[in-house]
Amino acid sequence: MGQMYLVTASEMREYDNNTIEKIGIPACVLMERAALAAVHKIETYCGGSRTGKSVLIMAGVGNNGGDGLAVGRILTERGYEVELWCVGNLEKASGQWEQQKKILDHYPVEWTEKPKKRSYDVLVDALFGVGLSRKVEGHYAEAVNLFGALDGWKLALDVPSGIDSDTGQICGCAVQADQTVAFGFCKRGLVLYPGCEYAGEVETADIGIPEQSFFGRKPEMYAYTGAVPELLPKRKKDGNKGTFGKVLLVAGSENMAGAAVLAAKAAYRMGAGMVRVITHSRNRIILQEAVPEALYGTLAHLKEGLEWADVIAIGPGLGTGTAAVCSLEQVLMESGKPLLIDADGLNLLAQQPSLREMLAAQGKKGRNVILTPHVGELSRLTGGSIADCRQNLAFFGMGLAAELHGVVAAKDARTMVCQEGHPVCVNVSGNHGMATAGSGDVLSGIIAALLAQGLHAFDAASLGVYLHGMAADAVTQKTGAYSCMAGDIAEEVGICCNNMVTVQPCGNDCTICL
Repeated sequence: MGQMYLVTASEMREYDNNTIEKIGIPACVLMERAALAAVHKIETYCGGSRTGKSVLIMAGVGNNGGDGLAVGRILTERGYEVELWCVGNLEKASGQWEQQKKILDHYPVEWTEKPKKRSYDVLVDALFGVGLSRKVEGHYAEAVNLFGALDGWKLALDVPSGIDSDTGQICGCAVQADQTVAFGFCKRGLVLYPGCEYAGEVETADIGIPEQSFFGRKPEMYAYTGAVPELLPKRKKDGNKGTFGKVLLVAGSENMAGAAVLAAKAAYRMGAGMVRVITHSRNRIILQEAVPEALYGTLAHLKEGLEWADVIAIGPGLGTGTAAVCSLEQVLMESGKPLLIDADGLNLLAQQPSLREMLAAQGKKGRNVILTPHVGELSRLTGGSIADCRQNLAFFGMGLAAELHGVVAAKDARTMVCQEGHPVCVNVSGNHGMATAGSGDVLSGIIAALLAQGLHAFDAASLGVYLHGMAADAVTQKTGAYSCMAGDIAEEVGICCNNMVTVQPCGNDCTICL
């Protein structure tokens, strides 16, 4: 399956120690494999040409620096001109660093107190690695800034120095890498903003730390990558429109038909068999012209729609007036079917404590509930500031999910799908072209359709945001991010699903099949 674990520094240390102490693979073996993986990236960049290639390695005195020393030794063996710049107090060097230093003493590596040139073919960042949580200051900051000012292709080992490996935050200053090779498992800070912008292209190298090293304590965060056809709802060849799910969409206040149109189109493109839209009467003509496949009804038909539907989605363009409050109240009081709440539906929950309590009680009894708040809506629902919610998206998303006993897709540049007792699924697909009106409405339709086709709430939400991002990526490849529109994303999602189904893994570790 196209899934990668995203680990914290403490998780990585635990898995590393388990591999060494419980499984029995020596630390020096893991370090050698890490160094070989980094050397492979360097040789790939250099295209096999070694003679005369200059390499500067900025190494700290911890284990990340030890990786750097091992890289320097192997490159020297292969004919590169290696300059080793050690930054830090040698009296505090780790045992593995000292072991690598003793080995390196037998090789013609040039040690330097500062870089001797302004330009190198390759610059290797091996200063800090994982675990950095304090501000980079003093001579360390000077080293990071000087390293950044040098010309050449920059490779970071495990994590660019200055990036918090858990949060992706910049600790004062940081190395801007062209590529990062993560050892064992990908670190969270390499995919979260702004860390991902400093990491460059990220590749995870297998250095001999297996999943067996979890010993029952799996990482608490992961992401989907590549094609994941096994996650799509299975479709019967002899199915009919009722087989593939009936979505009731309560959306669109007076003269606000756009949200209902986009959500309905997306639901159909995602495979829903039937979509019925409950909206204001003045939206009827626009809706029926834009989505003739959709069934139409007004608030007077809501009770009938609740009985008909397999899944209910409420909120896009709904408004927060009396009619909207009555609609959400009726949905909560008269149905226990799977429910997605978005946009104005979320604002109503923030304004109406009684509705929120009712929803929590239903979630506790087992109703499948999904909330899809963006950062502003999450702030209103949790009381946290927008800045705090953005910086601690998983924390606030998980708190809301626990309170309501449901699934929360906390939307931002890296959307996080949260459910109590479940690892967080971070979405790494998509781009800034999605920051356009109606994009969230499309997501609501996608997730509702996946729910209607039988997926559990968490799976529907996590797969939905991933497909939503993939569709946006496909659109921007055609039009560019500036020209991406929500309607384009809705049209593209079906193509992405079809491409997933037809992908046949080749058995090799190629980019397409990972």
